Amino acid sequence: MAFVSRIRRQTDYNTYPSSIPIVIDNGASYFRIGWAGETEPRVVFRNIVQRPRHKATGETVTIVGDLDPAMMKYFDCTRSGPRTPFDSNVVYQFEIMEYILDFAFDRLGANGSGIDHPILITECACNPVQSRSKMAELLFETYGVPAVAFGVDAAFSYKYNQLHGICKKDGIVLCPGFTTTHAIPFVDGEPIYKGSCRTNIGGYHVTDYLKQLLSLKYPFHSSRFTWEKAEDLKLEHCYIAPDYTSEIRLFQEGTKEAEEKTRYWQLPWIPPPTEVLPSEEELARKAAIREKQGQRLRDMAEAKRLSKINEMDNQLTSLHFLLKQVDQVEEDDIPTFLSDTGYASRQELESTITKVTQSLRKARGEPKNEPAESEENTDSLNNEKYPLMNVPDDILTPEQLKDKRRQMFLKTTAEGRLRARQKRNEEELEKEKRNQLEEERRRENPESYLEEMQAQYKEVLERVEQKKRLKTNGSSNGNNKSGGVGRGERLSAAQRERMRLLTTAAFDRGKGEDTFGTKDEDWQLYKLMSKDNDDDDEQPDSDEAELARLSSRLQEIDPTFVQKVEGESSQTSGEVPRVRLLTEEDYKIVIGIERFRCPEILFHPNLIGIDQVGLDEMAGTSIRRLPHDEKEIEERLTSSILMTGGCSLLPGMKERLECGIRMIRPCGSPIDVVRAMDPVLDAWRGASAFAANLNFLGNAFTKTDYYEKGEDWLRKYQIRYNYL
Repeated sequence: MAFVSRIRRQTDYNTYPSSIPIVIDNGASYFRIGWAGETEPRVVFRNIVQRPRHKATGETVTIVGDLDPAMMKYFDCTRSGPRTPFDSNVVYQFEIMEYILDFAFDRLGANGSGIDHPILITECACNPVQSRSKMAELLFETYGVPAVAFGVDAAFSYKYNQLHGICKKDGIVLCPGFTTTHAIPFVDGEPIYKGSCRTNIGGYHVTDYLKQLLSLKYPFHSSRFTWEKAEDLKLEHCYIAPDYTSEIRLFQEGTKEAEEKTRYWQLPWIPPPTEVLPSEEELARKAAIREKQGQRLRDMAEAKRLSKINEMDNQLTSLHFLLKQVDQVEEDDIPTFLSDTGYASRQELESTITKVTQSLRKARGEPKNEPAESEENTDSLNNEKYPLMNVPDDILTPEQLKDKRRQMFLKTTAEGRLRARQKRNEEELEKEKRNQLEEERRRENPESYLEEMQAQYKEVLERVEQKKRLKTNGSSNGNNKSGGVGRGERLSAAQRERMRLLTTAAFDRGKGEDTFGTKDEDWQLYKLMSKDNDDDDEQPDSDEAELARLSSRLQEIDPTFVQKVEGESSQTSGEVPRVRLLTEEDYKIVIGIERFRCPEILFHPNLIGIDQVGLDEMAGTSIRRLPHDEKEIEERLTSSILMTGGCSLLPGMKERLECGIRMIRPCGSPIDVVRAMDPVLDAWRGASAFAANLNFLGNAFTKTDYYEKGEDWLRKYQIRYNYL
């Protein structure tokens, strides 16, 4: 199963006689195949292979060329990316090359067991003999080709343009291709490979550089910058700057000319829905609904409160009735009488009546008992519950003394709990009173109250964070050069005093006999050293409690308040984090300096870390490599410089190349730079015209020649382009 990016037309393979050769332009970017003598290739597709899995069946399929975006949903391409048979511009993956040739011959119409047509296939200049040998072996053994000829694509393009009068017999062809750039001098219509040179820079690097720059400039849109989209942007917007430094300065100054040269790519953007403010009628309707719902909740709460009051009334009535019955029973029979009621004694029954009475008064909203009355009740209950408390120890037996100590312990514990409960009640009353005052202040001036609360929140928050920093990693004194905090700085005042006392005691102890503890003042010192005497540790708890209270209050009165989380900067605490909504400008890709910065690597490869000469210097290098007896033809070479290859389509290439070559040539040297008629297809058209010549088979070799003459002959093999 295979898909292609572009197919000219499919022909009937059997209608062409076996004497007509097949012409293949095996480029690193695109694969072109057709018949000799024609001006257009029959099949054109990307020279890549993918082997994804079908999502439904799990079967691995082979896809040659570009994958149709509409078919992406049927295949899992995460484990198999596109693969090419080329390393730079040399074929080295012949397993992938076989997939490509199978697909190309199939689209050309070949349906037999072999290919009975001679083949002319292009290659790079000075192709290694191993690659040429493997390609010949693949064509002979796998497809049964009768004859094969190899030719350089740049040379075919030069000869084709020479036929049409674009260039002369003597000249230089500069071919910035997909992954490499070649410079080949021509003398008397034949290429001189001794003077050729190559740099590892081409259109692929320009596209990849543009993709990287846009991804760094717009990281939130990096998924949009695919390699294919970057290729389209390069072909549509990139150009060669006449003077790179001046062009950079032009954009730095932000002149009007720079603005005119800037291009924009608008990504799809959907405006966010605008929030329509509700009308007064709508607000009144919602307020009425909320009031109705609140009234319903209040009615439910009132019904629940009345039900609870009735229940407690009934319980209190039954308890009073039970207490009257207990009064009529003798003291010794009370436990037996109360065994079925769940009460153990009369005191427990009276205590329950007191609790229920207090709960009932609280539910009804009645005031509590007077303190004197409460104290009298408490004293009477204590006398009944702890009868041995006021009895002297002299008249008590040992067992009664034990009971008295137990009653003293229970009484002390109960009184402590009672005091703690009273303290909590007082704190709640104070808190409620403070909340009422704050609520009155809020109603008088809500904005001022909110600002005051936010200021208090910031102040308390900074105090809490400062204490945390002092305990962990706060600022250091001058003695600590590493920036950390010593143990003494992390301790509180009470802890530092305790450490001082311990150090003093240890110092005194080492002077002589250890007598610590023999005197009463030693135990006073021990109490000072005790950890229980550290009152300073309670301060952070109060600040944290105040911080929690302020946070809770701000959440009630300010719906936009966001509580600060740990690790967040304190400068923004209490403030609403504002997130800017994305606008149409955020989806507009500005392509300014990237338009000429990316193609500039063809003239300065060091911009991307490739230490090689640029395109203009390659012409001078190629001329210097010619033999010494041919130096007189330098002027003829520079007067006919042909640009071919995909990158020569960039605007400004001719002027920049002519200016660069003029700078490295002597003053007055004739320099003429021309561009090929079709820099992309002229290589295939030149090969097609060469293969249509009657003398083509004289430049090809058969399978017998290949195996008899060996690789040494194949290394020196070259076709004669003058037949074209």
